[in-house]
Amino acid sequence: MNAFADWLFVVVWLVALLATFIPVVPAGFIIVGMALLHELLVGFSEIPLSVWVVLTILTVLSSLVDNIAGALGARHFGGSRQGVWGAFIGGILGIFIMPPLGLFLMPLVGAFVGELVAGRTTELALRGAWGAVLGLLGGLAGKFLIHLLMGVLVIQAIF
Repeated sequence: MNAFADWLFVVVWLVALLATFIPVVPAGFIIVGMALLHELLVGFSEIPLSVWVVLTILTVLSSLVDNIAGALGARHFGGSRQGVWGAFIGGILGIFIMPPLGLFLMPLVGAFVGELVAGRTTELALRGAWGAVLGLLGGLAGKFLIHLLMGVLVIQAIF
């Protein structure tokens, strides 16, 4: 049963790592949920409390990093809140429109539209949209690294 539980965690963790790049998928929660399922299968005998505490902190951090990075990117380039929201909505639409290219193109389009809605000129809208997208991409990179670390912590505990 341990080998099955161990490898089940690894497989789902790898899928969750890929899912990090899909805006609406809560990959951090999937990783923690899978670690919990693993422990249920092995009788709560492998992952120590200290790892659970770190996993909890990292899960909260991964949930916040997207929003913080998007806002910082937009602010740095003079973008607006509407631009950040436009980039987020564009990212969600990008799942359905021209996947996988849409995941990267649609946030830019959404941020640009959001900046225009905020009353920006075309030049300022492009600059703000670029900042919002850079922030969102930075947030995705941060989330990916956090999710990678979460999996490594669990794997170290279970193998």
